Amino acid sequence: MNHKPLRARRAPEVARAHILAAAETLLAQGGVDAVQMRAVARLAGITDAGVAHHFVDRHGLLTALIAYGGDKLRAMIDATVTDWLESEPDIGVLLAKLAGLYRQGYSGLAVALHAAGWRETGSPVLEKVVEALHAARFTSGVSAPDILHTRLVVAAFHHALATDPLFGTEFRRSAGISGSRDDGAALQLAWWISVTKRALGYDE
Repeated sequence: MNHKPLRARRAPEVARAHILAAAETLLAQGGVDAVQMRAVARLAGITDAGVAHHFVDRHGLLTALIAYGGDKLRAMIDATVTDWLESEPDIGVLLAKLAGLYRQGYSGLAVALHAAGWRETGSPVLEKVVEALHAARFTSGVSAPDILHTRLVVAAFHHALATDPLFGTEFRRSAGISGSRDDGAALQLAWWISVTKRALGYDE
């Protein structure tokens, strides 16, 4: 008598995380439309019913994915700031590290999450960045800076870097800047770091 090998059963929280990771991959690659129950099941290596068991339907899956992606972005940004606080005092180093997160594809994910309806809850996702940069302004000799100004500077940097992987090459071309995508992005990042440091009160 033939017996099929039993498949190890994952704990519910492990199974959910595995499915959400597959959904996140599809979201980053093809946007919200790519996140379909069958496609997620195929990528996760499980049945459609397995996905439905944990999330009921596509709406439930997207709702969970929105929270999952937002939490992941927040954790990555917080870890980047923590590492910076423990090592380098130069804010240019922090800005360059944050830009590295966008180059890993998380800008597309963030835009897709917002398009899907995700909005931040609780403290702002960049709050730790604002706090770290604002505290650095006091130690740099700048007298009593307004935290609203710091928030506006961080928001401008975030907006520019988050959209650069998606639109930066075309926007630069429209201004007469040619060259490869990587070269253009590097030039733009160096310029944004310089502008951001000046806006925060640092002289080059």
